[in-house]
Amino acid sequence: MKEKWWKRSVVYQIYPRSFCDGNGDGIGDINGIRSKLWYLKKLGIDVIWLSPVYGSPNADNGYDISDYYGISPEYGTMDEMKALIRECENCGIRIMMDLVVNHTSDEHPWFMEAKKSKNNPYRNYYIWRKGEAGSPPNGLESCFGGSAWEYSEETGEYYLHFYHKKQPDLNWENEAMRKEIWKMMNFWIDMGIGGFRMDVIDVIGKIPDQGIKENGPKLHEYLQEMNRETFGDKNLMTVGECWGADIENGSLYSDPERKELDMIFQFEQMLTDQVPGKQKWDLKLLELKQLKQAFAKWQKALEGKGWNSLFWNSHDLPRIVSRWGNDKEYRVESAKMLATVLHGMKGTPYIYQGEEIGMTNYPFSGIEDFMDVESVNMYQERKQIGYSEEEIMESLCAKSRDNARTPMQWNSGPQAGFTKGTPWCRVNPNYTEINAEEALKDSDSIFYYYQKLISLRKEEPILIYGTFELLCPEDEQVFAYMREWMGKKWLVVCNFYGKPAEFDYPGRGRVILSNYRQDSVTQLEQMKLRPYEAAIYEMIESGNHIIQRRD
Repeated sequence: MKEKWWKRSVVYQIYPRSFCDGNGDGIGDINGIRSKLWYLKKLGIDVIWLSPVYGSPNADNGYDISDYYGISPEYGTMDEMKALIRECENCGIRIMMDLVVNHTSDEHPWFMEAKKSKNNPYRNYYIWRKGEAGSPPNGLESCFGGSAWEYSEETGEYYLHFYHKKQPDLNWENEAMRKEIWKMMNFWIDMGIGGFRMDVIDVIGKIPDQGIKENGPKLHEYLQEMNRETFGDKNLMTVGECWGADIENGSLYSDPERKELDMIFQFEQMLTDQVPGKQKWDLKLLELKQLKQAFAKWQKALEGKGWNSLFWNSHDLPRIVSRWGNDKEYRVESAKMLATVLHGMKGTPYIYQGEEIGMTNYPFSGIEDFMDVESVNMYQERKQIGYSEEEIMESLCAKSRDNARTPMQWNSGPQAGFTKGTPWCRVNPNYTEINAEEALKDSDSIFYYYQKLISLRKEEPILIYGTFELLCPEDEQVFAYMREWMGKKWLVVCNFYGKPAEFDYPGRGRVILSNYRQDSVTQLEQMKLRPYEAAIYEMIESGNHIIQRRD
């Protein structure tokens, strides 16, 4: 069977609104992306995950789509989109489009028709229930706060929206609607894209009357139909966002025998600094043992059955160097350490724009600094139920999606080189020190460390195929694991914190990559790890046993 190209690939997510502005209107756009392809090629990535550029009124920054076949004018034109696809292809880079099909915008023509009358042909493209104004059908809540039901005056019924009220949920039980989705997906496939990232795809099987949001009984049936009708016989890459995935159902999505998706985003590791059973705003200190177990569990569960997605960041998550690293005195070291932990594991790594230069969370000072609908709603709700301003701001500064959405920091010039106009949201004031231009000048920068990690994945089959074994699972400071393939063993050792640590393993290792200077061959017994020290070693001797290399 031919090897899947995406197993050796590294994906770079672009949030187009904040990446690069090509026309000076303060909003990132397609031509801005085109102007930076040289930078992405230099980094070495293979795939761009492009967050939505479709037509949208921007109630949720493009994840509320009003036209699946058009490009939002703020981002450019369809001709420019076609040019981007061609130019990426010339650079050896594929475009993975963001597929948002759990819901549309309420300004999509389907919904505009659906709300006109109960007998409209498009009515059942969406989910409607009877109810009096002020009395929703049930207590389902929106992920953005408040009821998941919105009353529609036109017909006196409620429609379902698990996200913003301007994002009505599609009814996947409707075959005609599904056929429209297949038609749209094939339109983009025919245009030459390299795959799809599927937004909240585990919600499409919802059964609202039973309170089922994720992992509904027909979910996998819909995904198998999608596979048959669109990408199944194409050489594409597909990844589904699945907040509700667990070990039991998580492996079903990417089992090649089931013909669904290539991989999913599951978020167990990203919930380890959240109070169990609470909202993401309810913070607790990270416990490294719990984080290690979350990663190891998925590494083992998908071994030989499916494929992992490896990520720290996205447009929905805060900056990892601020979250679990040290964005002050050890910003460079901790950013490299976090990259080492992730890229050394089995799966396809994802880099979010700015991660490769160590961009940090924004220094928010008050609610007026926040733009994201989720953050603003949370502030209002928690104020009403008695949370203090200090408590609310602590949670927002730690977890708000706005942290990831500040403009990409290209240089130390006005507006960080993102735009010649007024940016749509605030630029992080540390751009004069943290920017791509400075990173490219420094051969020891975070950028070049990511470049080396990406090169290793292309050159070393052990990173693709090697088994994973978690070491010292009870250690509260060191994250270490072994990868093994065809007689070769690679040891990954990372001090996850800003204080010295000890690590002990019998034998010697040749340094493949490290974020501190050290001898090319290292004795691994009783190692003294410096703050946030990380290294990948090829084992050349384990105890008294010489490792037999097989290339």
